[in-house]
Amino acid sequence: MSTSKHPFSKRFRGFYPVVVDVETGGFNAGTDAILECAAVLIEMDENGHLVPGETIAHNIEPFEGANIDPASLKFTGIRLDSALRMAVSETEGLTDIFKHVRAGIKKYDCQRGVLVGHNAWFDRTFMRAAALRAGIKRDPFHPFTSMDTATLSGACLGHTVLAKALKLANIDYDNKEAHSAIYDAECTAKLFCYLINERLRYAE
Repeated sequence: MSTSKHPFSKRFRGFYPVVVDVETGGFNAGTDAILECAAVLIEMDENGHLVPGETIAHNIEPFEGANIDPASLKFTGIRLDSALRMAVSETEGLTDIFKHVRAGIKKYDCQRGVLVGHNAWFDRTFMRAAALRAGIKRDPFHPFTSMDTATLSGACLGHTVLAKALKLANIDYDNKEAHSAIYDAECTAKLFCYLINERLRYAE
């Protein structure tokens, strides 16, 4: 029986990258609600190139006592009273997302997930706070390491703003669709794969 590991396991020192975007009720992870959460799994094709894979997303019910700044709702366009939201609890949403992340870690023989985000500290702190509130003990993401496409874009493209970085990478971006967790996560995933494949080539 072969014991060789998938090449992905060597690409990021055993880390499996997953692009995450959250839309929230404010900027404080301890007090403000997560309203939307989306995660894009990253795959590796037969040529060793990274490509965006499945998107797992949930609208999230604000936790009890959560702060929601009206300005945040105006900025994101989220309507909490919409019958189409079909929101789930933080526990249900994160448990489902984490299940898919663990499956990706196993598929590619990696050791742990690493959150990728545009200004990743924001998404990581909110995800971490929600996992602690939900009592989820097996958070698959590294507790403090993350990969930030804002930083990578600044170094490789000279711009840290998502829309400008996407334009420089020739990736379509519609401002009317922006600030949806799914749309922003999928655009960020495309940018991450572009930066790794085209700008940060890897040789063993």
